[in-house]
Amino acid sequence: MAQKQLVLGNEAVALGAIHAGISGVYAYPGTPSTEITEFIQKDSYSKENKIRSKWCTNEKTAMEAALGMSFSGKRTLVCMKHVGMNVCADPFINSAISGINGGVVVLSADDPSMHSSQNEQDSRFYAKFAMIPCFEPSTQQEAYDMVQKAFDLSEELKVPVMMRLVTRLAHSRTAVEVSGIRPQNEFNPVTGNDWVLHPSNSRKLYDKLVEKQPVMVQSSSSLGFNRIEKIAGKGVGVIACGLAYNYVKECNPQNVSAILKVSQYPIDPEMVKELAKISTEILVIEDGQPQVEIDVQAFLSADYVVKGRLTGDLPRTGELNPDSVAAAFGIKSSKVYDTPDFMVRRFPQMCVGCGHRDVYTALNKVLEEYPNARVFGDIGCYTLGVNPPFYTLNTTIDMGASITMAKGAADAGLYPAISVIGDSTFTHSGMTGLLDAVNENADITIILSDNLTTAMTGGQDSAGTNKFEQICIGLGVDPEHIKVVVPIPQNIESIKNMIKDEINYHGVSVIIPRRECMQTLRRHNSDKKK
Repeated sequence: MAQKQLVLGNEAVALGAIHAGISGVYAYPGTPSTEITEFIQKDSYSKENKIRSKWCTNEKTAMEAALGMSFSGKRTLVCMKHVGMNVCADPFINSAISGINGGVVVLSADDPSMHSSQNEQDSRFYAKFAMIPCFEPSTQQEAYDMVQKAFDLSEELKVPVMMRLVTRLAHSRTAVEVSGIRPQNEFNPVTGNDWVLHPSNSRKLYDKLVEKQPVMVQSSSSLGFNRIEKIAGKGVGVIACGLAYNYVKECNPQNVSAILKVSQYPIDPEMVKELAKISTEILVIEDGQPQVEIDVQAFLSADYVVKGRLTGDLPRTGELNPDSVAAAFGIKSSKVYDTPDFMVRRFPQMCVGCGHRDVYTALNKVLEEYPNARVFGDIGCYTLGVNPPFYTLNTTIDMGASITMAKGAADAGLYPAISVIGDSTFTHSGMTGLLDAVNENADITIILSDNLTTAMTGGQDSAGTNKFEQICIGLGVDPEHIKVVVPIPQNIESIKNMIKDEINYHGVSVIIPRRECMQTLRRHNSDKKK
């Protein structure tokens, strides 16, 4: 009798990967992907079978380590949120050319509507750019089943395979029917130099990748995740991608001739043409950017009507929902209630007692004396310093940008240029910027706010904990200008003086306010009582 487990979409992926016989998961925490790795870390079977599951310093190191495990013949899962794909793009794109040995599945959790992200980029473009298959489940059950098929396809085609989730699927829960567990691959490292991407070798390998494209297209129509569901009559043909398929079924539109359910890419053009023959026009419903809509326009004649996000039939930005999909079919949805007048928007705030609060309190008092100062922020809980009551930050662009942007502004003549960066973000991608600053003796003051964890995503381990002073010294910062302080209210005056002293020092200085995150402290104290 088949077993069922109640799981999040993320946990369905994790469970499917374990049952597919992975030997490791490599990831950097990022919402909405974090629960995948956490599930594997806590799973008893994973522990018993020594499935490698520690957090990586960033997504690039995760992808490269996964390739090393694949090189050795083992199956491995790589997880990240969509913006992490930008960080790992170099090894990710090149791995399609080098090929793989043990299966590699790269999971990107996209965040339409930017619930916890800087942008809502669509990771399917990365799969298309790399010329590899991509799976996009519409349900948690498909997520579980697909990740196992993805590993099989990866080893069959000798390329990495991408899997894309969106926030709503990643963080919703349902019962999933699970199968048996496949044993891990035997240790079987690659011999020879086929993985050496020097130009003469790369040209041959790229030709092989191009030759595999028809097989990838054929696979998308033969595995069964893409299918045409015919409905009586001739009307609108619908292409529903991933989670959007559920919205279409929920709306139950009556003027539809057929639905092409898409959960695997690249799409077979023949399936699109078959849909077009039995339809008056095509409506493409996809979460993210209009990738399929553009492809469908290319597959069909110029005068065939293709609608979707580009035509305004669906919102151009943000995540889809049953109401927006119903509107595209001309269906009036149930009344949506406005927010009552007495409800005032409340900005998200840092936790009561958070050390970042004391840092910003001291910094703001110093900034009163420097009206030309600018503060370059980064990605983490401390990004909330842009909100009331602090209003401190002037920029936040991407992981690690605070140091390099402060340096660039200082190069342009800005003084004082102040960087605020967290501990996990610093090791993720701030260290290289610090080295640039040291090499040019940039006139910047860096506040490395250390709360001893990766707090924003739930308190995962931070790669540089208890190493930051040594790292900064190793990168060339003058030890006299590396200052450590405990950010508590009674130390605010000393923090103020420390910041002013380092602003007045015309070179690279690093101030490290260090105090444990309040949330992890509560958990640690609770664990001690058990």
